Amino acid sequence: MLNHVVLFKLKEYPEAEKREVLAQIKSALEGLKDKIRELKYLEVGLNYELDAKSFDICLISHFENAGDLAAYQIHPEHLKVTKLVRDTTISRAAVDFEF
Repeated sequence: MLNHVVLFKLKEYPEAEKREVLAQIKSALEGLKDKIRELKYLEVGLNYELDAKSFDICLISHFENAGDLAAYQIHPEHLKVTKLVRDTTISRAAVDFEF
C-alpha cells in the first residue's frame, strides 16, 4: 500500500472567507472518495488553529501501488479539485511512502 500525504497552505483571506475556502476544499477532496476507484482511503483534516503559521489542510490517501496513485493524479475528477486547490493555496508539501 502507498500512503499519499499532502499539506496545503492557503492564501491570505479574511477569517470568514478562510473558513469558507477551507470548507470548500475539504468537501471537494472528500467528494473524491466515491468517484475514483483507485482511491482506497481518504481523510482530510483542517488545522484547528485558523491563523496557523504552518499548513492549513492535510490530505491523507491510500493506494494499492504507485500506478494507482498515478491514475488518481490524472483522473478528471481529481483535476477539478486540483484547480480549486491551486487557485486558493500558496504552498504544498507531499510525502508518499509504503506501509
